[in-house]
Amino acid sequence: VQLQASGGGLVQAGGSLRLSCAASGRTFSSYVMGWFRQAPGKEREFVAVISRSGVDTWYADSVKGRFTVSRDNAKNTALLQMNSLKPEDTAVYYCAAYVGYSVGSYFKWDEYNYWGQGTLVTVSS
Repeated sequence: VQLQASGGGLVQAGGSLRLSCAASGRTFSSYVMGWFRQAPGKEREFVAVISRSGVDTWYADSVKGRFTVSRDNAKNTALLQMNSLKPEDTAVYYCAAYVGYSVGSYFKWDEYNYWGQGTLVTVSS
């Protein structure tokens, strides 16, 4: 599968952005979709993940209550709605697809099989 992330940009603190991840192929619903981010000088970190059906979601504590992950399997798209953005949310955001079935792996970026190219989110104070 090929993933294409978009929707990043510059926003003021307190603002919102919606990131999209478009997937190629006809097996999108077979992938767990995760979002990760990497700030300059920092390691890549887990942000959110959504199950294959879209019923189950998980979030990093730092974004819980502000970010919402969703997916539309008919449109081969995953979304990350980001509200109440903070300067510390500034990072390159990546979407990724996981083909396995270990829930513990959902939060580990190095377990994911396919990656989008990343989209930059900059939050000014």
